[in-house]
Amino acid sequence: MNMHPPSLPAVGVVGATGYTGLEVLRLLRRHAGVQVRFATSEGSAGEASALPGLSLVSSATVSLEGIELVFLCLPHGKALEWAERAHAADVRVVDLTADHRPGSGRQEGWVYGMVDLAPERIAGARRVANPGCYPTGVQVAIHPLRTRGMISDGAPVVINAASGVTGAGRTPKRELLFAEVASDYRAYALGNAHRHLLEMREGLPGLPLVFQPHLLPLARGILETMYLPMRDAVDAASVRAVWREVFEDSATVSVTDGSPTLAEVARTDRLVLGAADNAGIPGLVTVIASFDNLGKGAAGQAVQNMNLMLGLDPVLGLRC
Repeated sequence: MNMHPPSLPAVGVVGATGYTGLEVLRLLRRHAGVQVRFATSEGSAGEASALPGLSLVSSATVSLEGIELVFLCLPHGKALEWAERAHAADVRVVDLTADHRPGSGRQEGWVYGMVDLAPERIAGARRVANPGCYPTGVQVAIHPLRTRGMISDGAPVVINAASGVTGAGRTPKRELLFAEVASDYRAYALGNAHRHLLEMREGLPGLPLVFQPHLLPLARGILETMYLPMRDAVDAASVRAVWREVFEDSATVSVTDGSPTLAEVARTDRLVLGAADNAGIPGLVTVIASFDNLGKGAAGQAVQNMNLMLGLDPVLGLRC
């Protein structure tokens, strides 16, 4: 069943039963600017999707005729075939996998969809690589400061990040069972080995990054704590002033004088930034970014990208 007028742009969701696919469908349920023509699932074809009135179908039955854009919400490494299929049919793509992000080796011909830093590049684009969740907070926080020469060269930027378990995907894994993660808190990808580092380094070239992710005993949400060595003893107030200038017109990025929390961003498409000075260590500023890994860190940013690509209100359908 189509719940929108047929004149609206038609879109499809490939991989609609993973966490990101489910979240995209939930946002599109409230979106007044597009109609969802199909949602795929290889294991659940014929069952109801997260969008009322729309049943899941297998990829083999999908036609791209009349489709304006597809979201690729597949496991990493599985988007290539669909991306080429859409390209051949002249259909726009927002790829939520890591397959075409900076550092993948396959980013040529793709626009990096970091909405809050380069919206002008996304508007009208045909193929957009949606950023990873961890790199979203890191780059939104650091990039405006780096471009203004506020961060000291040479000294490492240390990033401690913690994410809810939905960031690991929906495929069952023993180490992610409730009994394994409840009342626990653990680091993983030790030794600067997380795959998102490639993406961060491309976005912040030449900046030494030490990135340590942790697993939170929560379903969703990311809190990133960054320690930035600043030039000329730049303080936290100066950092917040730059953010407020850069994101003055943003409906999704906000700045607080306090400490951002997960509770204020859960199940939203917002990102909150905060900064604090460190007593006795002038020139070292602690920066915190909080956001929902499935919202702003994935589906929310993907829908923002779609809106820009189709010439719609950038925040149409979002939970701001």
